[in-house]
Amino acid sequence: MSDLDPNRSVAAEALIRLRAMGRRFDPVEELETADDVAVFLDEYLRDNADPAAFAQALGIVARSNAMTEIAQRVGVSREGLYTSLSGGLMPSFETVLKVLTAVGLRLSVARGVREQHAA
Repeated sequence: MSDLDPNRSVAAEALIRLRAMGRRFDPVEELETADDVAVFLDEYLRDNADPAAFAQALGIVARSNAMTEIAQRVGVSREGLYTSLSGGLMPSFETVLKVLTAVGLRLSVARGVREQHAA
């Protein structure tokens, strides 16, 4: 019996398996389609609610899509985009939206599970 999720890409499954083994994984070469990128970012957000971690994931996506071309579409220098998506700085919300648009994605919101607070 397979524990693979049919809704996840091969890249997302590889990332999950390597994380489980405690190994580092650079998915740049595995992110081949917009669907791969969408699943990767969705999984990243599910696992890391930290905005800096999401910025770093966007940096991985930009590298997989030719950073220079993405920077031109966003309207910043390659170095500036690399710096803002390295995880050390917080890119503006505008930059995040522009990067997502440049790689053929859009931001979407889904209903989540609320945490119950003890009374």
